[in-house]
Amino acid sequence: MSKNFAFAPRMMQETAAAYYIGVSPSKLRTLGIPRKISGGNFLFDIRDLDAWADALDYEGDEGWEDTSEVDRAFGIAAE
Repeated sequence: MSKNFAFAPRMMQETAAAYYIGVSPSKLRTLGIPRKISGGNFLFDIRDLDAWADALDYEGDEGWEDTSEVDRAFGIAAE
C-alpha cells in the first residue's frame, strides 16, 4: 500500500532531493551538498538542501535591504 504524506521527508534519495531544489540529479551531484549513508543508501538531509538554497544570491544588485519603494507602493509608512 502506497502512502502519500503532505510534507517532505527529512531524508531524501537523490532523485527526490534534486526535484526538491529544482535541479537534475546529475547537477545535484556536482553541488557539493553533503550526503548521509543509511544501510547503503545515500540520502540528502532536507536541512542541508535548504541551507544550500538559502545561500544562493538573489538576482540583481538591489537586494532586499531597501524596501522603502515597495513600502510606498503598498501605502506602508516607513518608520
